[in-house]
Amino acid sequence: MLLVILPGHIDLSVGSGVGLVGGLASVLVIRFGWPALAAFVPAVGAALLIWFAQGTLIVRQRIPAFIVTLGGLLILKGVFWLVIGTQTVPVAPGGRPNIYSLLTTYYLPPLASYGLIAAVMLVLVVVILRGRRRRAAMGFETDDAELTFLKLLVTAQGLLLFVLTVNQFRGIPLPVVILGVVALAIHLITRHTPFGRHLYAIGGNEEAAFVSGVPVQRVVIGAFTLLGGIVAITGLMQTAYSGASTTTVGDLMELDAIAACVIGGTSLRGGRGTVLGVIFGALIMASLLNGMTLLAVSPELKFIARGTVLTLAVWMDVKLSKM
Repeated sequence: MLLVILPGHIDLSVGSGVGLVGGLASVLVIRFGWPALAAFVPAVGAALLIWFAQGTLIVRQRIPAFIVTLGGLLILKGVFWLVIGTQTVPVAPGGRPNIYSLLTTYYLPPLASYGLIAAVMLVLVVVILRGRRRRAAMGFETDDAELTFLKLLVTAQGLLLFVLTVNQFRGIPLPVVILGVVALAIHLITRHTPFGRHLYAIGGNEEAAFVSGVPVQRVVIGAFTLLGGIVAITGLMQTAYSGASTTTVGDLMELDAIAACVIGGTSLRGGRGTVLGVIFGALIMASLLNGMTLLAVSPELKFIARGTVLTLAVWMDVKLSKM
């Protein structure tokens, strides 16, 4: 969601897309006997194509993203129900584990966990050092070496503490690895590539970005296409977590995603937001939902609480924009 909010757009269809992608893969596995990996390909491809089409419609025809994605929400929900026949479709035939079901039940062994955090730290060191050199070459201000070292040291300590903790159980859960890979990839795209800088520029002032030579249409379409890929990953994981594709998979996830972005400091007007802030907002939303479930809060109050949080988040965004 951050990818499309940064240039000043929004997407209300992601929840329905999550259900559709998971449902399509489940149907191919259960009803047509496809291997799980083979079923992932058309499901992910469909998501990329759908969000590419939505982005193209928004920028080529100048239709507000709110309207296009609201229509997408309804269309994708209907197609999702048609695909699964409004029935429950499991992710694994006969309850036997497959790659689909392992998406949310597999744990990295301890040795692989240490190797993973070493690789992550290596990537961070390379990216930060390259960024420092580029900023220095352009005459921009950079953090001093000591501060940079302290940031890397604290990050390494946090990752090591996390791995030591989870290794006392079964290791790093695969969903955490996928979250980390996606978050790191989007961070690198938004903060260390021309495409990412263009997203911020468009959100700050689209006309000025266009005059400056930013390919506005291509960048926005690319942002929606990337969102489609993340929707596909989310759909497969959410359906695997549920153990089956049902008509309720993905319900209201678009609102939780928007709330997570705004709580994390992303401006709905575009031009402001970070991956770390969105993760922080997502943790707040997840803690809220899981906490209410553990407290056996009634569904009615859950809806009220989520709506209240979303409203307060938008109110905070408006107040911060005026400061």
